[in-house]
Amino acid sequence: MQLQQLAYFVAVAETRHFTRAAERVHVSQPSLSQQIRALEKELGADLFARARGNIALTDAGEALLPLARRILADADTARHEVQELAQLRRGRVRLGATPSLCTGLLPEVLRDFHALHPGIRLLIEEGGSHDLVRELARGSLDLALVVLPLPSPSPALTTVELLQEDLVVVTSPASKEPRRPVRIADLQGEPLVMFRHGYDLRELTVAACRAAGFEPSFTVEGGEMDAVLGFVRAGLGAAVVPSMVAARAGGDLRVTPLARPGLRRTIALAHRSDVAPPRAARELQRVLLDSRADDERRRRV
Repeated sequence: MQLQQLAYFVAVAETRHFTRAAERVHVSQPSLSQQIRALEKELGADLFARARGNIALTDAGEALLPLARRILADADTARHEVQELAQLRRGRVRLGATPSLCTGLLPEVLRDFHALHPGIRLLIEEGGSHDLVRELARGSLDLALVVLPLPSPSPALTTVELLQEDLVVVTSPASKEPRRPVRIADLQGEPLVMFRHGYDLRELTVAACRAAGFEPSFTVEGGEMDAVLGFVRAGLGAAVVPSMVAARAGGDLRVTPLARPGLRRTIALAHRSDVAPPRAARELQRVLLDSRADDERRRRV
């Protein structure tokens, strides 16, 4: 019994006509009839009652029809699953992320993904959440790590929350500032190194300062993450950065937590709602979610 024969059988059963069935499956009518006869011979039973041009299923045909449909559906599912797995041997994922997440979260995750799928090219675009949301809408990215809430108005995106991260204050090693937690209000009058416009951390920090009743003072502004950390090391001022970035910055920066309630940001993985991400992108999403779940379990132990 061949899948092709079952497909021909189902086509005849649904059209109740050999010629129309042959047109549906794109074969000649004699070839289809020959395969149906071969199937009947193998099964040892007639599947159709043929009388004066009227085609009807026999009892054997009625019994076979749901089984044939199920076999064909299972074969189609298997074919698609194998093809998708094969695609993970090569291809690409276009991932957008804020620079702080490229520094803090992604290195280990991308290492794990590359170990699983070395043939997949990883194309990383750094940018602020506003820029990444725009690139997602254009179809230039498959996935993006963004800071919630999304800028308004935003295109229709599906988001999955990954983590909430505390922000901390970093200063130069020569700083005499105490290591006790500091309040946002304590930053009034302090020289700050500030990120460029459109950077999520800039907007969050400035909004927190204004909520505390003051405008922050900047000694240097306009840098990306690496530049800001370099300026802090040089003693040009303090900066508010994610805790993951501070932990990876090395021991040459003083890290001071913010006093409660502090500042936190919510990181989510986003993709367009109207288009399913490619198979390789869905696999990267799975690795990201598994990584965060593993981190949560370790913290609870």
